[in-house]
Amino acid sequence: MASKLLRAVVLGPPGSGKGTVCERIARSFGLQHLSSGQFLRESLGGGGAGLGLQLRSCLMDEFASILAASPPLIPVPLCPGTFPGFPRTLGQAKALDGICELDLVISLNIPFETLKDRLSARWVHPASGRVYNMDFNPPHTQGIDDLTGEPLVQREDDRPEAVAARLRKYKDAAKPVIELYKSRGILHSFSGTETNKIWPYVYTLLSSKIPPVLSEEEH
Repeated sequence: MASKLLRAVVLGPPGSGKGTVCERIARSFGLQHLSSGQFLRESLGGGGAGLGLQLRSCLMDEFASILAASPPLIPVPLCPGTFPGFPRTLGQAKALDGICELDLVISLNIPFETLKDRLSARWVHPASGRVYNMDFNPPHTQGIDDLTGEPLVQREDDRPEAVAARLRKYKDAAKPVIELYKSRGILHSFSGTETNKIWPYVYTLLSSKIPPVLSEEEH
């Protein structure tokens, strides 16, 4: 594990590659990858519909206890439009201030057309949250999850007709969040159309903050 405590969030619109970037950060720097979406799926595993309302009130407490732990952490927001997203609004960003002080914020800026294509080609395994892209990361068997053999689904908000509205909603909600972190001098923005091309710059930034446990090529 890395010797220095680092707390960071990765921001970006739906389909921008936040999950991929965070997984690489976790492997390369010995940090823990915390996904609000994974917490939600695990908590809902044995519950009914009413549990979602309870989670809305207790999720911040769950993050508080985990973020106070000793290992280095990376809290990771889920895509806007999928409960809860963190932090996807100014209110959530200010609530996070009450839990911990962030060291840095990484913002992924991806062109609209690229996002539209990625989202429209995205299919998921509902139980695990595994994501496939039919263009560059397809399942071994079309429509089937590689690990469980269960069917994949396309979320309603990943369908072409819903994508434009999702991206507009994200842009409106994210603007004040990004401005907040920019004003604090902890925002680092990276632009591009491919995660593989953005990653080296993210790696270089983090290497200036904490020592990597893997080289850039080993990620």
